[in-house]
Amino acid sequence: MLTFLTETTIGRILATFLISMIPVVELRGGLPYGIALGLPYPLALTAAVLGNMVPVPFIIVYIRRVFAWLRKHFAKLDGFISKLEKKAHVKGRMVQKYSVIGLCLLVAIPLPGTGAWTGALVAAMLDMRLKKAVPTIFLGVLIAAAIMTAVTFGVIHAF
Repeated sequence: MLTFLTETTIGRILATFLISMIPVVELRGGLPYGIALGLPYPLALTAAVLGNMVPVPFIIVYIRRVFAWLRKHFAKLDGFISKLEKKAHVKGRMVQKYSVIGLCLLVAIPLPGTGAWTGALVAAMLDMRLKKAVPTIFLGVLIAAAIMTAVTFGVIHAF
């Protein structure tokens, strides 16, 4: 996939960064990937965290407009978009109940259906302000990084 990038340290950092930006994969895949490429842990961690965080403010600010534009120009996507919005509202119940702690936990738990992308979508649907949502999501990403570090280095056995 990104093998042309993995020939230099800068390329490995960039590959880790880019993989961590991908929805669903996020830091959960980017951090172990960077470590597997042989990046020193601090570089892999930094690239994965930053890559995971880059989309967050854009999602919070623009996702509703993107959804509206997609519905207007691609009516067949309405079902998919409605499904995403419903998922965000369901996950948003925990966030509404526990506020920033709920959002942080939603992002921190490295399981499918959680993470920075989901947290940002929930924050957008709940009209959370950037200055409240971004630091909370960042803390959740750091907690997820700690968990993934423990799993990657065998401290916690996932299976």
